[in-house]
Amino acid sequence: MKKITDLQGSFTLNNGVEIPYFGLGTYLADNDQEVIDAVKNALNAGYRHIDTAAAYKNEEGVGKGIQESNIAREEVFLVSKLWNADQGYESTLKAFEESLERLGVDYLDLYLIHWPVAGKYKDTWRAMEKLYREKKIRAIGVSNFLQHHLEDLLETADVVPMVNQMEFHPYLVQQDLIDFCNSKGIQYESWSPFMHGKLFDGKSEVFSDLTDKYKKSIAQIVLRYNLQKEIVVIPKSVNVDRIKSNADIFDFKLSEADISYLDRLDKGERTGPDPDNFDF
Repeated sequence: MKKITDLQGSFTLNNGVEIPYFGLGTYLADNDQEVIDAVKNALNAGYRHIDTAAAYKNEEGVGKGIQESNIAREEVFLVSKLWNADQGYESTLKAFEESLERLGVDYLDLYLIHWPVAGKYKDTWRAMEKLYREKKIRAIGVSNFLQHHLEDLLETADVVPMVNQMEFHPYLVQQDLIDFCNSKGIQYESWSPFMHGKLFDGKSEVFSDLTDKYKKSIAQIVLRYNLQKEIVVIPKSVNVDRIKSNADIFDFKLSEADISYLDRLDKGERTGPDPDNFDF
């Protein structure tokens, strides 16, 4: 079991790079003062991992938030993702440089292929391997890749992906995929840990025993569940109080029985697209 210590604790990727296991997601945060303030508030609260994507159209704001914080760039683990329309070898190289320019930085800590676009992700991966070898990215990985996508990619890859970022919450555990990633040294990371808020809608009775037992919110219990399953988690919020409360999960520990209970809630329920059936 990897040690869960505090907000700035980390897991070690398969290339030795440390990834803070708790970060700020910025999906749907507007590319204006909203995302700037969210990033600054998170960094001031002790976060050191910020996740964005070209598709979020807020990389400029994320970059400004980092620049306007008191935190040095090298202390921030900055992640972005390549959008589907930019997949392919040359187009990936170009899109990466455009992301750097928007973010106002000269390297990324982690760059991900956002979705497994059929017929393109292998060429995309070759370009990402080039950028990695050139030390423009400290780690490279994928997002929304199921086991068969990973197996296909690994047939020709020189570099094993360091991360697979997937939708993950108690209603979509995909333990077989987690186990496969672990067996290959691929760090699992979750997006949408709260099912875009649906986890709180009419489901409080499912978690009531846990909230009573631990004197923590549903959000805090679910985030702690992620970390104890050794999954990197990046809850999204633009509200300073929620940014702080989301991070208040290092003064309790879920029992193994309670983790098993949450695992058993799995019913394959997605809030996002199916990686085997998306058309964008």
